[in-house]
Amino acid sequence: MSSIKIECVLLENCRCGESPVWEEASNTLLFVDIPAKKVCQWDPLTKKVQRVTVDAPVSSIALRRSGGYVATIGTKFCSLNWEDQSVVVLATVEKDKKNNRFNDGKVDPAGRYFAANRRSVYKLEKEEQIPDGMCIDTEGKLWVACYNGGRVIRLDPVTGKRLQTVKLPVEKTTSCCFGGKDYSDLYVTSARDGMDPVELLKQPEAGGIFKITGLGVKGIAPYPYAG
Repeated sequence: MSSIKIECVLLENCRCGESPVWEEASNTLLFVDIPAKKVCQWDPLTKKVQRVTVDAPVSSIALRRSGGYVATIGTKFCSLNWEDQSVVVLATVEKDKKNNRFNDGKVDPAGRYFAANRRSVYKLEKEEQIPDGMCIDTEGKLWVACYNGGRVIRLDPVTGKRLQTVKLPVEKTTSCCFGGKDYSDLYVTSARDGMDPVELLKQPEAGGIFKITGLGVKGIAPYPYAG
């Protein structure tokens, strides 16, 4: 197995980066900054970032089979046209809860877009803190970013056993996805909200996007929304 390398590929200073998604068609990484109300697209070849600002906290982004993207914005499922930056509401839930919002969202193999406000995954070990966003590899194992834990861990979803730990230079790791040419790179988002100036000096890459290579496993392509 090749040695593991961790690199901050984009110093984005996200307040709370989340929902990384690799788009194979454009060879770009999509992600959101929830409180900043931004959807971002990063090109690893040109190193350029394009951003679209929406009208409410945006907690997830997903590919759409018919073209464009879908996103969870506030408590709305929306379509997003990147070319003209237009947003169309597809559905709204919990209209009576004004300050509520979705926490995360994923598309399942059937092309259905699921979103939730809270979730739990497995029993925590003390140093791992809070399990946050996750993805799956071709061996069926989970990769989970641990918020306030500064790491991603590989889990066996059947036994619950922790198989591998990769520590990052920032504490607030939020989510992860596989990407790159053969889905062998693991991209990790992070956050900086809630950190004081001293912590930010110690963790200057907080809120950045990280790439982990040399893991020896590959991920699967993200499922597109079928609607």
